[in-house]
Amino acid sequence: MERLTDVSESPVARSGDAGRANDYDRFAEAYAAQTENNLVNAYYARPAMLALAEDVAGRRILDAGCGSGPLSAALRDRGAVVTGIDASARMLALARRRLGDDVPLHLADLSDRLPFDDGAFDDVVASLVLHYLEDWGPTLAEMRRVLGPGGRLIASVDHPLVAYTFQDPRPDYFATTSYTFDWTFNGQSFPMKFWRKPLHAMVDAFTDAGFRLSAVSEPQPDPAARELFPDGFHDLSTRATFLFFVLEVPATAAGSAD
Repeated sequence: MERLTDVSESPVARSGDAGRANDYDRFAEAYAAQTENNLVNAYYARPAMLALAEDVAGRRILDAGCGSGPLSAALRDRGAVVTGIDASARMLALARRRLGDDVPLHLADLSDRLPFDDGAFDDVVASLVLHYLEDWGPTLAEMRRVLGPGGRLIASVDHPLVAYTFQDPRPDYFATTSYTFDWTFNGQSFPMKFWRKPLHAMVDAFTDAGFRLSAVSEPQPDPAARELFPDGFHDLSTRATFLFFVLEVPATAAGSAD
């Protein structure tokens, strides 16, 4: 079954197996065009991230997995000082076309060390990217490193019930398991691979990296989508799709004393 409407802005880590799985360079333009104004990305995933971010004016924000830049653009328009990274050079080219030269963009993979100093950002947003990774530990440690005291990680992932309910036979809910399928653009199929974790494993990964859980959200889509997408709105508003987190970096004792 086609799951394009349930997918991310862009991956920042490639699986390394399953052929050329998750290779957004192969379909960047088609993907960006299809998700620009669709129901799940434009009227659910991005608005939910922006609502959780709240007032971002003047905040230094790293968009981890910025793709073609729609979330970066929205954050910039709200007054944030945005930097974007992505593993797809073609996605970054689209982001540059959208954002111009005032948003720094870096070709970077979240499997590697991030090219930023310690404490360089006030927030990291990771919209639907962590589920491309089997092991979140090194990536979350890097995100924690580039955030200053009191900084936030705002992240969204596939809801753990999504893969659990559509896979046959159903996997062990309490295990970390992979699932694969193809996305199709213009008659050509592209292999995708994701990793499903139980909720407790996600929370454990965040806390092990030094984050404090501030919020878990299962939001509703933008009400404007009801008239624009009458056939899909009911399904999206009544089933598990994505899970959203706000994580905080505790202020250090030294920082709070000084």
